[in-house]
Amino acid sequence: MAGQFSLRAAGMGLLAAFVGYASSFAIVLAGLTAMGATDKEAATGLFFATLGMGVCGAWLALSTRTPAAIAWSTPGAAFLASTTALPGGFSEATGAFIFCAVMIVITGFIPLLGRLVAAIPKPVASALLAGVLLKLCFAPALALGNIPLLVVPIITAWLIGLTWNKLAAMPFAVLAFAFVLTFVADTPLADTSGLMPDLSVQIPVFTWQSLVSVSIPLYLVTMAGQNIPGFTLLELNKYTVNRQMLLRTTGWFSTAIAPFGAVPVNMSAITAAMMCGEDAGEKPENRYWAAMICGIAYILLAFFSATIIQVAALAPAGLIIAVAGLALIPALIASVNVAFAEPAQLEAPALTFLITASGMTLLGISGAFWGVLVGVIIWFFKQHRVR
Repeated sequence: MAGQFSLRAAGMGLLAAFVGYASSFAIVLAGLTAMGATDKEAATGLFFATLGMGVCGAWLALSTRTPAAIAWSTPGAAFLASTTALPGGFSEATGAFIFCAVMIVITGFIPLLGRLVAAIPKPVASALLAGVLLKLCFAPALALGNIPLLVVPIITAWLIGLTWNKLAAMPFAVLAFAFVLTFVADTPLADTSGLMPDLSVQIPVFTWQSLVSVSIPLYLVTMAGQNIPGFTLLELNKYTVNRQMLLRTTGWFSTAIAPFGAVPVNMSAITAAMMCGEDAGEKPENRYWAAMICGIAYILLAFFSATIIQVAALAPAGLIIAVAGLALIPALIASVNVAFAEPAQLEAPALTFLITASGMTLLGISGAFWGVLVGVIIWFFKQHRVR
């Protein structure tokens, strides 16, 4: 095993961890905060989400000998950030996270559930994701109108990174964000010499409203937005993929961290793409080392959660959400392109997108659920009529 290690794999693993974390931690913070988490609860959720994807990623890389990259559910966190907080606050949200994690585990044991999710027309699933992302993608423009002197440097850095290499866009933006904070923060950081955040455990509250409004949409965007693309990418690179085992593993890890207010962990496509190529090593069978190093790096990053929360708290209102919105623009573009790629079937994804993006609720159930339901019904009804 040690003989298969290479500096190229280690370097790519460290780069993947930096890109993966820098491009999405603001989204996770926005999602937890929108669900009613306090700074302490958000720090705990961020700690366990980071720790979960690190341990899970290192374990799967070692046990499967593949670059099976793991990430937290970025589209899931974006969904939470665009959703109205539940009546029961963050305790009810924690119950919804547990519901979602258990559904992923069950899917790992019952392949039919995975096939049902995969059977949702891709344009409808993409429209759901686009509707979830839209509200957050407005944030950079809104912040530009409210705090232009703070946002312009971040957007400029993002654009510079984007023109150089799309993977550099968010790391550049995060560095600019840190630079801006050094000039606007007027409160010193508290002592974080212990590094470990002051952890809190939630007493979950389980309700039917949280199951339907949060758990099911969170499950759907996690499966359709990350797990299925992650599986596909590994298969395209000719790695053997046991989908059911991977779903069970990520589901169990998600179940373990959910009581601490952490979003689910799942397969990653973007960081996996980085670690599947020749930059991670000449021999494909040795590239799992990149995923192992990436997982170890995430574990180390977890212990900076308290500091990251403190730094984010120093930012003026709207700035951290603007950074999150920048990170989601490429995903929004990709999902809109797929959603409206079939000229004969535009109404179903259009209604899914509009209902989801509207933020509406009906019978206490969020628009994400109704958007998918309406989209699927219209899609299959129109498909049947055409035949």
